[in-house]
Amino acid sequence: MAVEMTVPLVQFNRRGIPEGRVDFDWISEDSEDIFGGKRVVLFALPGAFTPTCSSTHLPGYEANYDEIIEQDVDEVYVLSVNDSFVMNAWLDGLSIQKVKPIADGNGDFSRNMGMLVKKEAVNFGLRSHRYSMVVDNGLIEMIFVEQGKEDNFAGDPFDVSDATSMLNYLTNIKDVRREAIQDAKTRAEEEALNDTETSTPE
Repeated sequence: MAVEMTVPLVQFNRRGIPEGRVDFDWISEDSEDIFGGKRVVLFALPGAFTPTCSSTHLPGYEANYDEIIEQDVDEVYVLSVNDSFVMNAWLDGLSIQKVKPIADGNGDFSRNMGMLVKKEAVNFGLRSHRYSMVVDNGLIEMIFVEQGKEDNFAGDPFDVSDATSMLNYLTNIKDVRREAIQDAKTRAEEEALNDTETSTPE
């Protein structure tokens, strides 16, 4: 569904190798660093190393990464309420080279998205509900939310947040989006020209 909403501004700390360094260290970044000035695909899931997330959800986006990027997308991220060590180990274990992790360890992003749910029945505590979205310069362009977004929901639906559904959306909207961008650019140029002509003394 299309929504008029911006992503929450939160701080993330991840383990990585800072530019110009050779050793791992903590890298601080926020939502603006990830989403600002870019069109990003993000998919969120209940947990690293869990069955559907490991067998289908993450590998599906990795396999379709290049094709997704071709649809005027700058980057693809996977988010889970896990710490950065766990996320890094999970991606390494699955040989993920392209999709980038977001470790929402405190659940701040998920909570402010309205996607933090209790998974106490399986001793998971608080986790993200499963969804995917397209974010354009911080504005949520489209979001696909799986059914059952409630505390301790018994099932784990996986019908609309998969890579194929995302790619279908991006492919279908690509030309329409490009035309809208070109129309907006043309109108802006015409308005700038009119302003110039109006302000030029006779």
